[in-house]
Amino acid sequence: MTTLNPQAAKRAGRKEWIALSILCLPLMFASMDVAVLFFAAPAIAADLKPNATQQLWIFDVYGFILAGMLLTMGAIGDRIGRKRLLIIGSVGFAVSSIFAAYAQTAEALIMARGLLGIAGSTLMPSSLALIRVMFQDPAQRTKAMSIWSAVMAGGVTLGPIIGGLLLDSFSWGSVFLINVPAMTLLLIIAPFLLPESRSTTRSPIDVLSSLLVLTTVLPLTYGVKTLAEDGWAAAPFIIFVAGILSGVVFVRRQLRIPNPLLDIRALMERRIGGSILVNFIATFALMASSLVNTQFLQSVLGYSPFVASLWSVLPSVAVGAAAPIAAKLSQTYGRPRIMIAGFGIAALGFAVLTLIRLESFSPLVIVLVGAGLIAAGIVSVMTLVTDYVVGVAPVDRAGAVGGLIETSSELGGAFGIALLGCVLAAVYRNAVSPLLPKGLTPEAAHAAEQTIAGASSAASQLPAETASRVMDASREAFVTSMHTTCLVAGVILVLAAIITAVLLRDKKSDVNAAASSRA
Repeated sequence: MTTLNPQAAKRAGRKEWIALSILCLPLMFASMDVAVLFFAAPAIAADLKPNATQQLWIFDVYGFILAGMLLTMGAIGDRIGRKRLLIIGSVGFAVSSIFAAYAQTAEALIMARGLLGIAGSTLMPSSLALIRVMFQDPAQRTKAMSIWSAVMAGGVTLGPIIGGLLLDSFSWGSVFLINVPAMTLLLIIAPFLLPESRSTTRSPIDVLSSLLVLTTVLPLTYGVKTLAEDGWAAAPFIIFVAGILSGVVFVRRQLRIPNPLLDIRALMERRIGGSILVNFIATFALMASSLVNTQFLQSVLGYSPFVASLWSVLPSVAVGAAAPIAAKLSQTYGRPRIMIAGFGIAALGFAVLTLIRLESFSPLVIVLVGAGLIAAGIVSVMTLVTDYVVGVAPVDRAGAVGGLIETSSELGGAFGIALLGCVLAAVYRNAVSPLLPKGLTPEAAHAAEQTIAGASSAASQLPAETASRVMDASREAFVTSMHTTCLVAGVILVLAAIITAVLLRDKKSDVNAAASSRA
């Protein structure tokens, strides 16, 4: 029997962990780009003068294209090599960032953001698949996945902050140019540190299936997001339904063709399909937390977007600690138990948010504690789900599975903002009407009854005393709607814990996995 020299084993381990840090570079910047334009909007509007539709697409096209291309890019990586696709995507991300930074028209910036979405969709599934290949030991892989999840969450949080800092000294193009040095470093180091891996079966990509994914995910994401932001309208609803119909055609095709883009039958297996569902719910809840907390910090407590984003960094400290702790505990108690506990902690976080009162000692402290519990619990769940699904997936299809996980995350986030955003808006409208002072003009009353931002806009046109009463009413109504939304989210997480217990139960394999990890 051949054994490794201990020093050689140490060197091999060090190389893998250094390679993981390199993989985190593109991941960090790809996740940052979802929100990096947060503070750049006024400067872009002044420079490029986009109309309302163009401004919407400048912000949203990156996320839409990213969600629609993840599954296809994961499958392409399985065919041509995950490292090769990662390098190609990094080049594309750097070049597209330069195009975006120096865009002279709104149309050019929209196109550049779309290209960034395509390039970004190569980075996430490729990095997941490479982690699957590099870390064969289950305990090491779980730890690596916890780092991967923390970096993903950190990128979304840091995006607005880094954007704000850059805009203090540079033009709006700097929020894109920051991507270039990171991708350049990756391109220099990756060929030497990252292993190449690809599927042993080189079946061709089914182009029609790839198009069906795009025509499913894009309309679903766009329809849900538009209905959530603008209310009921026939056009986005029709687009949403078209996405569902395209999804049905996609599923039927995957069940018929010999080399499907997505193995639907594997998804029907209780633990695989259950894990994807659990990941969807986890992202759903995480985005709901972001929705209510961001609005509370800015619209109720009155912080500027930049100050609000700085406060939002604090809960990410809990994420940094929770992910590795969850990974460690899962080796002893099994993933399902720790995931159930994670949902419980997150539900407790939503319960804490219902304690907020405007006259309480410190609403800010309550928000930070609640947000920290939610983030810690949800990221723990997402870490273990990703680790489990990638770990049990065939190595040949690791890229496609990584793309599927990320697609479920994107859709979960979109549905979380849409559905719980509707709850937030509906309760606000019902709560604010009785609280508004009498004698408002119909226009002012209508604006104040729609959103707290509308109330602020209406108040700016009113006498000081009336404006103060309008804002007091809108803040009180928002807190009421926030309580209801958090209760709904908490109940959903309790149901998610039950789903986890039912669908992911496997006592024998869980005990064996824990025992082998300890051994």
